[in-house]
Amino acid sequence: MKSKKNNLLSSFLIHLVLAVLAFLCLFFFYVLVINATHSHADLQKGFSAVPGSSFLQNLKNVSTDGSFPMFRGILNSIFVSGSCAAICTYFSSLTAYGLYAYDFRLKKIAFTFIMAILVMPTQVTAMGFLRLITRMGMYDSLLPLILPSIASPAVFYFMFSYLKSSLPLSLVEAARIDGCGEFRIFNRIVLPIMKPAIAVQAIFTFVGSWNNYFVPALVIQSKNKMTVPILIATLRGADYMNFDMGKVYMMIMAAIVPIIFVYLLLSKYIIAGITLGGVKG
Repeated sequence: MKSKKNNLLSSFLIHLVLAVLAFLCLFFFYVLVINATHSHADLQKGFSAVPGSSFLQNLKNVSTDGSFPMFRGILNSIFVSGSCAAICTYFSSLTAYGLYAYDFRLKKIAFTFIMAILVMPTQVTAMGFLRLITRMGMYDSLLPLILPSIASPAVFYFMFSYLKSSLPLSLVEAARIDGCGEFRIFNRIVLPIMKPAIAVQAIFTFVGSWNNYFVPALVIQSKNKMTVPILIATLRGADYMNFDMGKVYMMIMAAIVPIIFVYLLLSKYIIAGITLGGVKG
């Protein structure tokens, strides 16, 4: 009887904590949606839990502002984030497969080198990166935001761990005996097995690239090439006479719609990818 009461108490506490966390996550999203329906004058009066009547007006203001290319910025972010997700997951999977399925002399050194890059912050290499892309003629273009995603140590390590737990080398050897080429083995056999892990990392990479402000702020100068985080910062940095908090909230809300869409599209793979992608003990 005592054990049953303890189990009920533990279950209640767990559900209570989960309910509080869910409320905290959804509350801030609710605040964002509500604030996007209020005008700048209403927002200056303080927070209101009741939706306002300025939603369409805020959307019109932010979408028709000639100095603020909202839709072009969203398209730029979709292109950059989608390209980063595709390139990062494919080449990280390919690198992980190479280190997992092949035995060569420098295998451990290569793995250690990739892991060492993982602890190096982006800010340390920012100036060298900026000089490099300037000399290559890629300054003020979207390519410097996409190409570095080919090398992602964190995604590589996740893919490597997933392969260790999910891909038997006997399957690869059998495909080689049947005469399959290495790239055909990877594209036709390995990639379908890694689909859950690829979907999970595609979500994380897409969101990370979408929210990236530091690198685009260094590289992009033209307004028609700016991404969503830079545009939001532009709105927030407007002078006092042109500052409109309603436009800021509307832009933020519009900016998270593609992220929600991508998450809903690939969310069914998250649990499978995290569960199957763990390293076997």
